[in-house]
Amino acid sequence: MSEQFAATVRATEYPPQLKHKVIFETFDRLKPGEAMLLINDHDPVPLRYQFQFERPGQFSWDYIEQGPETFQVKIGRKA
Repeated sequence: MSEQFAATVRATEYPPQLKHKVIFETFDRLKPGEAMLLINDHDPVPLRYQFQFERPGQFSWDYIEQGPETFQVKIGRKA
């Protein structure tokens, strides 16, 4: 993968009650135009809905890999 990310979150490394907290804290540290890589073991659709509710218009969401075992999502911070 040649694309650079400002941060990477491997969601499987965190207990369930901390996953979204860590992901949002990581996103909030991004500068406009930067992106983070989220790696997960399932499609993070509920997280995307939470982003739409809590950070409307502030993010981009692009799948890099869509399963079946690994999901990778580029989450960018819009300017």
